[in-house]
Amino acid sequence: MRLFYSTGSPFARAVRVALRETGLIDRVEEVETTLRDPASTLLPHDPVGRVPTLVLPDGTALTETALILPFLDTLGGAYPLVPRAALADFGRVLGAMDGMAVWNRELRRPPGERSPGVIALETTRTNRVADALEAEVAAGGWALGAPPDAPRITLGCLLGYAERRHRAWPWREGRPALSAWFDRLAARPSFAATIPPVSGI
Repeated sequence: MRLFYSTGSPFARAVRVALRETGLIDRVEEVETTLRDPASTLLPHDPVGRVPTLVLPDGTALTETALILPFLDTLGGAYPLVPRAALADFGRVLGAMDGMAVWNRELRRPPGERSPGVIALETTRTNRVADALEAEVAAGGWALGAPPDAPRITLGCLLGYAERRHRAWPWREGRPALSAWFDRLAARPSFAATIPPVSGI
């Protein structure tokens, strides 16, 4: 199998972390690719042109983190990533990550082309989710005593993206419990091996 990814994508990073955590990384070749590029090495396999894309041995291309992480559970990894009890949290974090990606894209536009309404909506949405998570972590939720499941991996990648690629959002302010939680998760080898590059935003 081959996983097409870009180093800056938090969605692709979640799959890369999951492969390392579940011990499946030796069964997958990671292929760094370009995005929004007509010459991208990904396009012959997936005309959607989005990462992550996991290409199976028969040529089937699975796109989207929400599909790939449950698929990894069918491969006999060290532990399940998306147990039934994790579905709600997984969906909530993916929704927050989608919103932050929209917010980030708006900030990358020339100032005159940005939508203040979209930025305000996604800023509010992302802060609302982060505040709820702060309260849950402070109350003892989101424990990290076991290897991280899909919601924890995805949340770690969301916060890691904010740390290095969406620094316009000072997510740590007023969220000490979530900050400590992230620092503990980010110290895992799987996260250390997949740190995204810093961007100018």
